[in-house]
Amino acid sequence: MVCALGAAVCFGTATVLQAMAARAVATGPGGDVALLWRALRQWRYLVGLGMDGFGFLLQIAALRSVPIYTVGAALAASLAVTAVVAARLLRVRLSRMEWAAVGVVCAGLALLGLASGAEGEEVGPVWLRWAMLAAAVGVLLLGGVGGRLPERGRALALGLGAGLGFGVVEVAVRLIDGLTPAVLFTNPAAYALLLGGGAAFLLLTSALQRGSVTTATAGLVLGETVAPALIGVVWLGDRTRPGLEWPALLGFAVAVAGALALSRFGEAPVERAESALTPR
Repeated sequence: MVCALGAAVCFGTATVLQAMAARAVATGPGGDVALLWRALRQWRYLVGLGMDGFGFLLQIAALRSVPIYTVGAALAASLAVTAVVAARLLRVRLSRMEWAAVGVVCAGLALLGLASGAEGEEVGPVWLRWAMLAAAVGVLLLGGVGGRLPERGRALALGLGAGLGFGVVEVAVRLIDGLTPAVLFTNPAAYALLLGGGAAFLLLTSALQRGSVTTATAGLVLGETVAPALIGVVWLGDRTRPGLEWPALLGFAVAVAGALALSRFGEAPVERAESALTPR
């Protein structure tokens, strides 16, 4: 649980640091590539990238220790971290409802922390590995179709696709039972992890650049929490502590609902000119 919360803190803080770096360089000449190149010279952007990488390692560690539903809810809570850090560093004004949503997220995670059990011990059926690879390919296809939709539908489809891609990563980590080359090269889940993660990042970048941040982030939160949690419970043996099933379900629902209320923080709220830099 500590690793899952640490990943949320890393992702949420990285978003704000990258946005601050973008703000510092957004007034210069050139297009998106020039903007990215100037941002890479900013220490805040580099620190943000480092925190993203460290957060990913913490996410993997968490997925090997606690149920997928706990990790998914904690990662969605990174929006609460972004909101609080943005209020401090970017002088973003949070409404009373948004402060309440931050509290709701914290309460939901507290319930999950009390109720969630250990990682499920089941390895899952063999077909599930191939299903994750097929799902990763489906995410790419969804991106191609979603990119042609009208703006609001496009943002939702791309955001949901990105969430499903990150969900593939969450499940695939649990389906990889060794790190030897023989295991990695022959396990479809390893390819699903790479393809799903890459596709998810591309779709999220496109969604935030070409549509509503709030709509895209709402789709992201739903995609990376609900389906992976169900897969973990049904096929991978994820369970709660004895007798705490309903508190766990309530905590999960409350944490996700709070994250949805903060979905405008899917991209740190800075000037539109900076939106070419899309943090995760």
